[in-house]
Amino acid sequence: MRIGIFTDSYKPYTSGVVTSIVTFKEELLRMGHEIYIFAPNYPNFTEKEPGVYRYYSLPSPTNHDYTLAVPIYPGMHNLLRRLNLDLIHVQSPFTMGRVGLHYARRFGLPIVFTYHTLYDQYVHYVPVAQDLARDVTVRYSTRFCNQVNHVIVPTMEVKEILHGYGIATPISVIPTGVPVHRIENGDNTWLRRNYNIPEENRILLFVGRLTKEKNLEFLIKAFQEVREKIPATTLVLTAQGPQESDLKKLAVKLGFSLEQDVIFTGAHPFETVVDIYHSADLFVFSSVTETQGLVLIEAMAAGLPVVAVKANGVQDMVDDGVNGILTTCEIEPFASAICQLLSDGTVYKEYRQNALKKADSLSSQAMARKLEAVYNQLYNSSGYRHRRVMDLIRKFGS
Repeated sequence: MRIGIFTDSYKPYTSGVVTSIVTFKEELLRMGHEIYIFAPNYPNFTEKEPGVYRYYSLPSPTNHDYTLAVPIYPGMHNLLRRLNLDLIHVQSPFTMGRVGLHYARRFGLPIVFTYHTLYDQYVHYVPVAQDLARDVTVRYSTRFCNQVNHVIVPTMEVKEILHGYGIATPISVIPTGVPVHRIENGDNTWLRRNYNIPEENRILLFVGRLTKEKNLEFLIKAFQEVREKIPATTLVLTAQGPQESDLKKLAVKLGFSLEQDVIFTGAHPFETVVDIYHSADLFVFSSVTETQGLVLIEAMAAGLPVVAVKANGVQDMVDDGVNGILTTCEIEPFASAICQLLSDGTVYKEYRQNALKKADSLSSQAMARKLEAVYNQLYNSSGYRHRRVMDLIRKFGS
């Protein structure tokens, strides 16, 4: 099957959405499908990837790492006609999602939309009238969902939320999945070899974006309490984002060294992040706005138990009392859960084994097969397959 993916973000930008696209693309290619990606370009990024078509874009005013595609691509109609797509899969309801919807209608193609993000929970980026912005965002995304043929969501929680919005389009729960084969082995000495972390210290790890919704001020303040009870600990944040400077200032203000206590590694390629996972002892996650939290499963695939705030998207990934501990968004219980796991070797070992089992149940290969089933169902039931067969008969019969 020839699949066109339209997305508002792609490499080199780092996010859960990009990870999802890359992961599914790799699995679908292995399954014999052809994948074509339509995405924004990024300043100073010149890497050429087969099957990727870049739209001219402008820097986002609120996040300079992110770019906004200008939805004009001369010759796109003829390009899509040559590619002869069977299905379009959009990854957002905004600029590139609208472009994908436009061409799906023009060519009579089935269209799938992955609802990656609870968009209304990001209105803090809007400087004024946030309640109005939230209402408009919900209505806009609901209308978009009702214009496509099928919606994919990463968790049952998100599915229930969308049903509450009044979305009538069929919805399937298909998490991104984790390429377990790429994570199960790693260099557990990487962090200590590259940073000045004392040998006796236990390492707490966060991987993600340094943004407001990740609630990282809370995480650093909770770490302060952890250090009072277990001094030989280090917090590592493998990420980049607009809050980096402010978070570093907070860590220094609380008396932490940025060389040994709270370490910001910046962003790294996936292969290095795997080594970072294996170098840590515990994964800590304070985000209150997630649709899946893919990094949670990546961490568990490396054998890391998790301590996380009980929030949307997290509860489906972490089984409380089995492979991690979920807490309220309060510093004391969050810090206590971290100390509990670091102090009880028997429970830690049990959670570690359970984390590996959980990750294996959500492998990227298994999730790609579920997505393929949705594609096949749409392709076969939309009438498009019949039209293509008739076109071929007319073409070669004349």
